Amino acid sequence: MRLPRSLQVRLGLSLGLLLTLLWITAASVTAVILRHEMDEVFDSALQETAQRILPLAVVDIVGRDQDGTNQRLGALRDHKEFFTYIVRDAQERILLQSHSADPTVFPAYDGPGFRQTATHRLYNDDAVQGSIRITIAEPLEHRAEVARDIQIGLGLPLLFVIPVTLLAIVLAVRASLASLRRFRERLEARNARDLSPVPAEDIPLEIVPVAATLNRLLGGLNAAFEAERTFAANAAHELRTPLAGAIAQAQRLQSETADPAARARARDIEATLKRLTRLSERLMQLARAEGARLRLDRTSDLRPVIRLVIDDMTRTTAPGRIALTLPDRPVMSDLDPDAFGILCRNLVDNALRHGLDDTATEVALGEDGTLRVSNDGPVIPPETLANLTARFERAGSRAGGSGLGLAIVAAIAERIGSPLLLKSPRSNATSGFEAVISLPTEQQDTLPAHALPPGP
Repeated sequence: MRLPRSLQVRLGLSLGLLLTLLWITAASVTAVILRHEMDEVFDSALQETAQRILPLAVVDIVGRDQDGTNQRLGALRDHKEFFTYIVRDAQERILLQSHSADPTVFPAYDGPGFRQTATHRLYNDDAVQGSIRITIAEPLEHRAEVARDIQIGLGLPLLFVIPVTLLAIVLAVRASLASLRRFRERLEARNARDLSPVPAEDIPLEIVPVAATLNRLLGGLNAAFEAERTFAANAAHELRTPLAGAIAQAQRLQSETADPAARARARDIEATLKRLTRLSERLMQLARAEGARLRLDRTSDLRPVIRLVIDDMTRTTAPGRIALTLPDRPVMSDLDPDAFGILCRNLVDNALRHGLDDTATEVALGEDGTLRVSNDGPVIPPETLANLTARFERAGSRAGGSGLGLAIVAAIAERIGSPLLLKSPRSNATSGFEAVISLPTEQQDTLPAHALPPGP
């Protein structure tokens, strides 16, 4: 038989089965012992009854006028007689008998002591040099009935005690495993970005090594990821200065050379270096999105941040390419303004690159913290839409880009516990693309603890 996978069910079943077997064994042994003790008590009662009746019978028989006459004692009132007796002489003539005694169940007298037939337990005794003999009989059915009553008395509680005991075992096991359930809930509450040790102070000693091994594994993974993020951020940061110098040299070469071919190559070099610069900036942003603290202990208005980002991007785009809509009331959030700026810049930059050149990119921030960025363009197939948040995914577009913009946005959204929704076509339209993210604000309920990212 295959055991259940639940530890709680296994403990409950095993303890319940063991307790049931122990109870049945104890009840059986107790019944056997009680039956033995009961036989001794009944035998003692037989013997005591014979020794009490025999002297009285001797006096009665000796004082009779006629010898050898049988006298049956009458009953004062109706009752169930468990002990019957007969008194006989040496010639086996019945001299005295109890009112319900059946002489046929009494075998011939063969000396003092206990005897047993198929139906009765007997005790013989005699007096007056063996001339007056008494035999006491008790039906074996009487003893069997008493034994059955004892067994029923021991067995009936099983029908009540065992279910109650099983319930108590289940409750006790459940209470004992409460610390394990809390440990499991803490572990389940973690997201992929939270690799801090799981508190395990209250778990049983047998599980402590497992928790310690798990926390060591989480610590190793966290260290490895942190090293990866640090390397990406440092590499991107260190590339900035040489890239800026190389761009300056390429621009100087364009201004100093008169050769059209050399000037074209210098422009190509400058464009390549600028793409590499943008890539390094995106890598730094991705490292920040994955490792830095994104939720603060204070709140601030998000409107000035998004207005600053859009104003900066408007300077390098054609007039009318960005349409910004902001609410009249402040949108207070504990989201780090720098992280919000990175998120906005990447969403708008992605919409500008992949949208139609003659249409505006619409950017709207709602009072509830919902940020919508949409553009007009071809409809993106669902299978392509599902992969847009992967790193270096450009969805087959010919527009330039690092392929990291939406990956950075998705990383920030996951870290702050806000879902990122990508739609194509956009809402209330038959074409275009729309990104929607619900940012944490004071108007929203407090996020659960697992949605809060770890501190720096």
